[in-house]
Amino acid sequence: MPSRETLEAFIAAVESNDHVAAIRDFYTEDASMQENLTEPPRQGRQTLMDHEAAVLKRVKGVRSRCVRPVLVAGDTVVVHWIFEFDLPDGRVRRIEELAHQTWKGEKIHRERFYYDPAQMK
Repeated sequence: MPSRETLEAFIAAVESNDHVAAIRDFYTEDASMQENLTEPPRQGRQTLMDHEAAVLKRVKGVRSRCVRPVLVAGDTVVVHWIFEFDLPDGRVRRIEELAHQTWKGEKIHRERFYYDPAQMK
């Protein structure tokens, strides 16, 4: 179960928009992420970091915000996020999602994202 301090530090890292560093610092070596249950999970912290870096290369910028409260029940944490991506053509894409996390101590071990795919259009 993450401490309140660790959870707040993780949220601050994501809200600083350094998503790759947040993965590096707050995920287990064998962590996994899965999108909407539509694709197989990505496995391994380095793979997660590489994927995130590739996503961020495709946009001009991103703004990340946690919508409170964060739900915590033992090792399970649910975070409501809003991300605004500045696209190369000048548009802004707003994505709202729930991140369902399973923590091992002070690190995220498993994470699934739930969002409406229509937001990606």
